[in-house]
Amino acid sequence: MSGANDDPEGTARAPWIPGPRRSADDHADLSAPVPPSGDESGAPGEPAGGLAAPEPDSEPEPESAPDPVLELPHRVLKSLLGAWALSACSAAETHAVEEHLTECAPCAEEALRLRDAVGLLHAERDLDLDPLLRSRVLENCLGRRPARIPVPAWATPYDAETARLDALLRDIGEAEWHAPVRLKWFEGERRVHRKTTVAGVIGHLLAVDGLVAASLGLDDPVGKGVGELSPTERTEAYWSASRRPPTRTVREPWREQGHTLIRTVSFAGRGVADLTVTYGDFAMPLRDALLERAFECWVHAGDIADAVDYPYEPPSGAHLHGMIDLAARQLPAALAGRRRAGLAAPPRELVAAGSPGRSLHLEIEGAGGGHWFIALDSPAALGSRDHAVAQVAMDGVEFCQLVAGHIPPEDAAAGQDGDREAIRDVLFAAASLSRM
Repeated sequence: MSGANDDPEGTARAPWIPGPRRSADDHADLSAPVPPSGDESGAPGEPAGGLAAPEPDSEPEPESAPDPVLELPHRVLKSLLGAWALSACSAAETHAVEEHLTECAPCAEEALRLRDAVGLLHAERDLDLDPLLRSRVLENCLGRRPARIPVPAWATPYDAETARLDALLRDIGEAEWHAPVRLKWFEGERRVHRKTTVAGVIGHLLAVDGLVAASLGLDDPVGKGVGELSPTERTEAYWSASRRPPTRTVREPWREQGHTLIRTVSFAGRGVADLTVTYGDFAMPLRDALLERAFECWVHAGDIADAVDYPYEPPSGAHLHGMIDLAARQLPAALAGRRRAGLAAPPRELVAAGSPGRSLHLEIEGAGGGHWFIALDSPAALGSRDHAVAQVAMDGVEFCQLVAGHIPPEDAAAGQDGDREAIRDVLFAAASLSRM
């Protein structure tokens, strides 16, 4: 590129953009004698460093002639820049392009941009890892060397769901932590909701997980002396104690608390599984409490994913089955509680505790599915296939969304057969299991 009036002194020269080194540069013959030089390390005509000079009658080997540079016009060289950036040029073309780049500033700038762009040319990848990847990696690692202190099987759903949610949180940006989220659940016959943010949801999980932490003698994030508060009361207390709205800083204490819970139950031994965890007006053993916390973690991770437009998959089939089983085991007591409140039909056939009684056949399809028989007239009765008076068929994820209070009971069941009153009572009892 010439300067004004084709003045050689005004020629704009671009910085040299080096290409790959020749192989000879890396494998030079270091044993060859150094040619004579006149520097200060030796006398004129003597090799530097005291190396022996070649014999007078020896003739130096002829040097190989440099490769000729292709004489190509500017437009051709410019068209080769893309191929040069991709290392797709021949050796002669590469030499010609690189010689041209030292003289043409516009082409040198374009070459730098193209070389940077090459790094972006890769196949598009999904942000979500294969859901089976973690299990395969763990199976391979444990097959080589079993864990000295394994995580109890009943704690693995909580471990998996907190890890999945943490991966989601790692991918979202700073602004998305303040994205609005609406928490939904059922109270009595109506749906209620509470507005918060992504950071507020993590604060809610941190506060309610503190119930499990307190039962194990660990630090309670809500604070000491709070008494036996319900999950909703604990959340409101945690939010109120914060001087500012929750931010992404809540992620670290939430994840650290989860890791501490898993380590504690892993080292505690078998007896800890039956430790009682109190939820205010009800209680459950620790093994069920951690499963319930895994369910809540998944449900609220879905709330967050919807708020930030992020894909999120259900739990694995085995973990989903455990969550459905926990809800099915809670249905008789929930139905009895609604009956005492006048929200369900009175019992029809009371039986002795432990005896089979009138039942509803709950058939869950898809991953985590199975068959459950829900006692209708007394929580102490046994569900029985022979005493089933109604049947409900639902998808597993749909049933969990009903239990979470995310869909109305009237729209939940895909298939119904038998006693309509019993079906309605059980579906509303399932929705009543939800809470903030």
